[in-house]
Amino acid sequence: MAHQEHSADVIIIGGGLSGLVAAHEAVSRGRSVLLLDQEGPQSLGGQAWWSLGGLFMVDTPEQRRMGIKDSRALAANDWYGSAQFDRPEDANPKAFAEAYLDFAAGEMRPWLQGFGMRWFPVVGWAERGGALADGHGNSVPRFHITWGTGTGVVKPFAALAHEAAQASKLTFGFRHRVRDLIVEGGQVTGVEGEILAEASEGRGASTNRDVTGSFRYTGESVVIATGGIGGNHDLVRKHWPEGRLGKAPNFMVAGVPDYVDGQMQITAEAAGAAVINADRMWHYTEGLQNWDPIWPNHGIRILPGPSSMWFDGNGARMEAPYLPGFDTLGTLKRILSTGHEHSWFILTQKIIEKEFALSGSEQNPDLTSGTWGQVLKQRLGKGATPAVEAFKAHGADFVVAEDLDALIKGMNALAPNAPLDPARIRAQIEARDAQIENPYSKDAQITAIRGARAYRGDRLIRTAKPHRILDPAAGPLIGVKLNILTRKSLGGLHTDLTGQVLRPDGNAFAGLYAAGEVAGFGGGGYHGYNALEGTFLGGCLFSGRQAGRNA
Repeated sequence: MAHQEHSADVIIIGGGLSGLVAAHEAVSRGRSVLLLDQEGPQSLGGQAWWSLGGLFMVDTPEQRRMGIKDSRALAANDWYGSAQFDRPEDANPKAFAEAYLDFAAGEMRPWLQGFGMRWFPVVGWAERGGALADGHGNSVPRFHITWGTGTGVVKPFAALAHEAAQASKLTFGFRHRVRDLIVEGGQVTGVEGEILAEASEGRGASTNRDVTGSFRYTGESVVIATGGIGGNHDLVRKHWPEGRLGKAPNFMVAGVPDYVDGQMQITAEAAGAAVINADRMWHYTEGLQNWDPIWPNHGIRILPGPSSMWFDGNGARMEAPYLPGFDTLGTLKRILSTGHEHSWFILTQKIIEKEFALSGSEQNPDLTSGTWGQVLKQRLGKGATPAVEAFKAHGADFVVAEDLDALIKGMNALAPNAPLDPARIRAQIEARDAQIENPYSKDAQITAIRGARAYRGDRLIRTAKPHRILDPAAGPLIGVKLNILTRKSLGGLHTDLTGQVLRPDGNAFAGLYAAGEVAGFGGGGYHGYNALEGTFLGGCLFSGRQAGRNA
């Protein structure tokens, strides 16, 4: 088999968003860059390419135009109320959080605008929390969807990498799987691994692992930017915090491709790098089995508005703050506390038309195209978006019926081991419906719906007018079986603010840097225990920039 040797100033492992940003910054400093990825060129951009493209930014023109009053101080209050930092090793994650808040409230938007990025004018209100003012959640909408979605975030940095390659400032090494870090005298001086056979599968699909050769590359600095562990469910279960969230599910759908396997983090730890906060993770409760999958066990997340009624696996309506779009990990713990791994939405056609969005660039072709005509047609026209209607028609987790008894019969067919009691479900829905008649209510969810509609962005495109679930004019009725969907690691390789990886004793691991999810999006976990959304892509951008400016 062939063997390759090469050298560069900076070797970057991983061609996702954080790796591309680090490459751009390193090239801009006059450094020669070798960019390695175990997938082919069709997968350049990694997980970010598939994302909705939401970015957590603070006090922006988009917010001000929507009447939103935001500030760095308010964002910090929300961040720390959500992060709940409580460990000695959280010092660097806190420093990264502080630096990111400065970035998000200052340089971030003009910096990205300089690369050609623009944002959908209606700012989204994700992860609302719903408990106390100093607790978890966003006090105001901060989720800025990039025109072009995740593809629009990736494209300028991918283009810059190709330009650098044409100028001989950057060399791509696709289908290169790094197996080991070369450590000499306590310093990382390069990488070794295997060259894999070419693969023609589309972006995100599983590819072969046939070895055709080997390599040994040397450099002054190595940057690990290989993502998290969400595609490796065995590793997710190994680190699952049962004491905090409950027993790890036996069945989960995968929100990321199978190459997001955590192997490079394991390799770095074996070489002497510190991993912290591995038990902090972010998984969604509104996962659907993709009826048209791209990768194995492909899951799609519903991004729900506030109106669907949410029932646990035993058929009990979930209480505040475990409402759609409010508290992801609190709701995950609440669902698992029942002994079941699934939950249910019950809603109407009127709700699905106004409130259901799906995660992923491919599920939002209008926003991905960046064409106003497509957005107006799909978001403000009659019916749900074509992607949502396709899931309603073909998805294994959807039941549609004209009356409640038929709906519950269909739902019980999807979960025969946890049958719902029709009388109990009806009583809970009728009690909720009785609260709709007045403009005020003691029902926390109805209060939340009315509060959401006070924000004109939600009233315009994200929150249905309050109505009775059992109103025939709002039908048909829809039941959706919701699965746990794996997504993000909130811990990872311990770094300082420059992206320098640390050893377990807190000293620098010379020559080694990390960025993106493999580093907990910065510092080894700058989210703490909870994410505020838009902070995953934002963390990749910021930590990639830090590593590229210092490696």
